[in-house]
Amino acid sequence: MSSVTAPARTAVITGASSGIGAATARQLAAAGYHVVLTARRKDRIEALAEELNAAGHSAAAHALDVTDRTAVDGFAASLDRCDVLVNNAGGALGADPVATGDPADWLTMYEVNVLGTLHMTQALLPALVASGDGTVVVLSSTAGHSTYEGGAGYVAAKNGARVLAETLRLEIVGRPVRVIEIAPGMVKTEEFATTRFRGDTEKAAKVYAGVAEPLSADDVADTVTWAVTRPSHVNIDLLVVRPRAQASNTKVHREL
Repeated sequence: MSSVTAPARTAVITGASSGIGAATARQLAAAGYHVVLTARRKDRIEALAEELNAAGHSAAAHALDVTDRTAVDGFAASLDRCDVLVNNAGGALGADPVATGDPADWLTMYEVNVLGTLHMTQALLPALVASGDGTVVVLSSTAGHSTYEGGAGYVAAKNGARVLAETLRLEIVGRPVRVIEIAPGMVKTEEFATTRFRGDTEKAAKVYAGVAEPLSADDVADTVTWAVTRPSHVNIDLLVVRPRAQASNTKVHREL
């Protein structure tokens, strides 16, 4: 009698072209998931998929802008299955006070961090339910739980992502889908702060100045993978993770 191999559980990761998204893709692939990498930068995710497949894992790349609902719906329709959705795509722009903040920056942050998460979650929720054991992960931020000067636009967006996760969990209780929120504090990646300050590497470096060990993308990916791989009945509703040097968004130990 021939044996039939069950298809690998599929995890979709948004914003997988760098940083936390790429690290999460690597760790979930190592945990046995077929990972579907999405991001706007096609070359980056194709290179990562090639790396993972060459290492004996299973990966596919799909260029996608999560703010484009038509594209998101088309992507969702192309999948055979979806067991895990990691809503990682996001980011911050600027650090201006409310009085002078650029509304265009606020809109961009809301569209990516909140509406992007909404589009992906709505489009893939039927498949997640159909899997019989689905998981939605929302990468929010400690910014979504406590404000700080110069951060109102980003704080507002991450509050939106946090509330989306919290409300979804209430609304789908009883269905076979977990909703997990991971809220990282200070994470040093190759792009986050540089993007926030529009390529100003000097300003970006000051964010981490004197902090001996900020979190890395791998640290957050390890946290995501741990939460996703808990037994099906265990839901990590909210996990806040910070470096030891950071007590809050406004209290950071710096050795200068």
